[in-house]
Amino acid sequence: MSIIHKKKISLIVAVYFEEDCITQFIKETEAVLKTLSIDYEIIFIDDGSTDNTVLLIKESAKTSPNIKLIELSYNQGKPIAVSSGISYATGHYLLCMDPDLQDPPNEIPNFIAEIEKGYDLVFGLRKEKRDSFINRLQSKIFWRFLNKLSGLQIPENIAVMRIFNRKFANKFLEYSEQSRFIEGIFMHIGMKRGSLLIEQQERFAGKSKFNFSRKKSLALDAIFDFSEIPLKIAVKIGAYLFVGSLIFLICIFISKLLFVDFQAGWASIICFITLFSGLQLIFTGIAAMYIGRIYKEVKKRPLYSIKELTNL
Repeated sequence: MSIIHKKKISLIVAVYFEEDCITQFIKETEAVLKTLSIDYEIIFIDDGSTDNTVLLIKESAKTSPNIKLIELSYNQGKPIAVSSGISYATGHYLLCMDPDLQDPPNEIPNFIAEIEKGYDLVFGLRKEKRDSFINRLQSKIFWRFLNKLSGLQIPENIAVMRIFNRKFANKFLEYSEQSRFIEGIFMHIGMKRGSLLIEQQERFAGKSKFNFSRKKSLALDAIFDFSEIPLKIAVKIGAYLFVGSLIFLICIFISKLLFVDFQAGWASIICFITLFSGLQLIFTGIAAMYIGRIYKEVKKRPLYSIKELTNL
């Protein structure tokens, strides 16, 4: 296996209430990295944890200067946390991971070997998702729905674990938008992409924070940040309703000319009024979401707020 020499790899690890697995993650990851005889740094980004996650990382950082910590001032979301880690990383290669050990550290040498083939970005793809049936079903629906509306074509079995080079990282840092869908930005950057099949493990401890609510929020970010499809759908439905209403009016007019006597019901009229009012509110809401994101961007606030840095 070809291993890089005189280069440095930066691990980007966003953490949020991970006290049950963080110590084991550090132990297993450093054991792998030390066998490679390369420079490395592990940059943890705490996204507002209030358990012992930060304390445990700081204890490890006292004995290992390669372990570094960014403490965000409050919970700002994983995309922001990952972005802050990338901005502080100094490695030739940057590798994103989760601390739950589902994407195992022993895959790190394989990622290094793969990106050395000339890729700018190598995505990890899970051979099999080790999760409950409900979570697997949710993920399948999530990715299909997201790809359909965003047009990004992101693999359904994509893993958090992925590696990219310094050129790719610098290009990523040029993207300054507040609403950040990491996978979407990565796909938008382009460059030369590869993939690597990995054997996902059972989660070492705790529960996944990526619940249905977070998946829904992520899907909305992806759709509204990378697609105009919702607006196009609204316009199409509006056009169909207009044409349908026009045909309906013509039919009524012809019926009157033919002296067809019928009595319109109040219930049907109220139903139509309610239906069209609801559609108007939905379409207005879609436009408002786009406008709200524009408003958020034009304020140009700092992307993240840092409380404290350790070994950085």
